[in-house]
Amino acid sequence: MTNEVVIVGAGPVGLFLAAELALAGVRPVVLDRLPGRSGEQKANGLVGQVLRLLDHRGLHQPLSGTPGAPQPVPRFVFGAFPLELHRLAANPLHAAPVPQHRIEEVLEARALELGVTVLRRSEVTGFTQDPTGVTVDLHGPDGARQLRTRYLVGADGGRSTVRKLAAIGFPGVTSPDPVSRIAHVVPPEGLRATADGEVLLPDCPTPFRPYTHTRTEHGVFVIAPFNPDAVMIATMEWGGPPVDEADPLTLDELRASIRRVTGADLPLTPARTAGPFTPRRTVGHNTRLAERYREGRVLLVGDAAHVHAATGGPGLNLGLQDAANLGWKLAADLRGWAPPGLLDSYQSERRPVGERVFMHSQAQTALMAPGPATTALRALVGELIAHDDNLARIAALMAGSDVRYATGCPHPLAGGFAPELALDTPAGSTRLAELARSGRPLLIDLTGGTLGLADRAAGWKDRVDVLAADRAPAQPPAGALLLRPDGYVAWACAPGEADPEGLERALRDWFGEPRI
Repeated sequence: MTNEVVIVGAGPVGLFLAAELALAGVRPVVLDRLPGRSGEQKANGLVGQVLRLLDHRGLHQPLSGTPGAPQPVPRFVFGAFPLELHRLAANPLHAAPVPQHRIEEVLEARALELGVTVLRRSEVTGFTQDPTGVTVDLHGPDGARQLRTRYLVGADGGRSTVRKLAAIGFPGVTSPDPVSRIAHVVPPEGLRATADGEVLLPDCPTPFRPYTHTRTEHGVFVIAPFNPDAVMIATMEWGGPPVDEADPLTLDELRASIRRVTGADLPLTPARTAGPFTPRRTVGHNTRLAERYREGRVLLVGDAAHVHAATGGPGLNLGLQDAANLGWKLAADLRGWAPPGLLDSYQSERRPVGERVFMHSQAQTALMAPGPATTALRALVGELIAHDDNLARIAALMAGSDVRYATGCPHPLAGGFAPELALDTPAGSTRLAELARSGRPLLIDLTGGTLGLADRAAGWKDRVDVLAADRAPAQPPAGALLLRPDGYVAWACAPGEADPEGLERALRDWFGEPRI
């Protein structure tokens, strides 16, 4: 039997892509070489536009434990600079401290609920493709076997087997520095909190703001008290003593690094709370971007397509939105209504976003390095971000809210992620995000139906939902919005200008020819 899509990698990106496909009526198979979810502690949270995307799928509350819409964070960090985002009239940056094992747990449960098949202990060893599909060789619990699929997607991380077998280049920048060390420990003795919430270490005059990278003249220090029983402590060092990457990180090694970076001697004891909280060391700086995201019927998402420093937490913001962008386009191709070039637009839209993360992750690493030249550069950058307009640009860069896709529509909302709106509908009051749960394209007349757009969209009612609503309580930012399944605005019009020709053109450009 030929599967429609086989996804390699059951991490957050692979599982989210599988769920997106399932929402669109495609039942993918997910392969992973591990026997279960990874116990390795990787991401510590979700940062950026991805939280609003997850809200569109009803996943924000299960992941964050917070009801309602995601809320902007008052402070964040860029290259060890504190960002006082509460100064901004419109703060675009959202964040939620969610450990990766919890993210995988929630996304796997959603994928299984939607009928996705996950095959563990299944390692891809090769594949061949032809004009109609891909034959995948794998080794599983029952030995060698093959799967036939119309499309193969590599979501298998920075060392992606799929990318290598597809002979897709992975150029970039590699450096032996910095060395990063991280562990979750019992709150060390001797820590003191200041009146403004900063932390003082014994014998160290430098105050450290929790959850923030703080640069010293010898490296970077981070402390994050996630709960009363577990504190995350991390360091970054340039030019430190050599390490053997084959040896696991010990708390003694981390303690020595803390001493070199801050001058403080902290006794460290492993956290006793449920983890996993395995100490982890990362050697060097590796920033790479795949030469292309598609090779015939083979595609790449997430870390298989890009790797970069974790500073600022851009990884899942980038990777999960890759998955959302690819999912509906792949489903449209499989269901036969994709307009020409739609699947190719996955690369043309997402690779430039990867390039921006490539740029700012390297810039942040450079801003944290020791040395007088960096100190001088930081003085200049500090002056720049003291101005709110520059602060807003950095916040938008970190959030990914500055992403604009080409749509051909002149409305200022077109090409960006849909705004958060409170709406009155015939079924009652709701939020725009709650109307997007199905993952289908959505046309919303924000004037209560007075624009008469439903008739224009009737030919697409098999794939586009149409709804009339009123903005509650203020004037709408547009007369109508046409939303893609990934939450981005394909078309919009001003409140008194229906622009039916523009709507029909956008429907054809993004959702193919009408059938009805």
